[in-house]
Amino acid sequence: MIKIAALDKSFDGFRALSNFNINVKKGSIYGLIGKNGAGKTTVINHLAGILKADRGSVTIEDAPVYDNQKIKERVGYIPDDLSYLKPHTLKSYSRFLRALYPHWNQTRFVGMTSEFQLDMEKRIGHFSKGMQKQAAFVLTMSQMPDYLLLDEPIDGLDPIVRKLVWKHMMDDVAQRGTTVLVSSHNLREMEGVCDCVGIIADGSMARERDLDDLTSDIHKVQVAFKEPVENPYSGLNILHRESRGTMDLLVVRNKKERVEEVIGEHNPAVFDVLPLSLEEIFIYELGGASDESILF
Repeated sequence: MIKIAALDKSFDGFRALSNFNINVKKGSIYGLIGKNGAGKTTVINHLAGILKADRGSVTIEDAPVYDNQKIKERVGYIPDDLSYLKPHTLKSYSRFLRALYPHWNQTRFVGMTSEFQLDMEKRIGHFSKGMQKQAAFVLTMSQMPDYLLLDEPIDGLDPIVRKLVWKHMMDDVAQRGTTVLVSSHNLREMEGVCDCVGIIADGSMARERDLDDLTSDIHKVQVAFKEPVENPYSGLNILHRESRGTMDLLVVRNKKERVEEVIGEHNPAVFDVLPLSLEEIFIYELGGASDESILF
């Protein structure tokens, strides 16, 4: 498993991460989400062994990651910035990686290069942005990593290619037990593939839950009563409430059954309980719900 405990990291006096914690189960797909500048890339760079923690621990399978070649041989990393690939061709860079990674799979490399319709002899810097992402993905997957770290892996890819990328990742999780940590702004796609989600805010972990639990205990509620009711929501964890005419619009953190039990006692004329999407939870958790039209 991947674990970060009480991690602090500063750059020139700026605290990028503060008491940051994360737990990623083996063989799972973990989504790390947060605003730009929240610290996602800094977290991933610690897990890739690029950065050294100021304080705290960064481990994979209980072994420290930094300066640990044995662990790094089992980790595939695709950063958002692919400028390091641009001077090379797929063919030349694959030779470089083949010498570094003992489990390099040349058959997979050739097959995926053909599947993504990439030219092995062409400089990667001459590829489009989307094709550069595909080239990085093919090279990384051919390393046969046990752990996969991805920073915005589908940014700039068309829907067909995005589907192919997710398919390869999910196949490796299912067949090889690969553990994936992915950071992406495409929350709708993340919601369809992730087992667990961590929301990072201002360099700290704001909320970390299994996706099913995260989306099952926070709801949008619309309620209207025929007659005024005193304290109709007593006993519920109301995160937000506003009224539009006779209609109350709520965000509630409780199980659906509890919401129905409490409000149902007052025989509402209108009563709808809906789960929030991952995108809506993200907006609400990070305080971006001042425009309530986002939520309702």
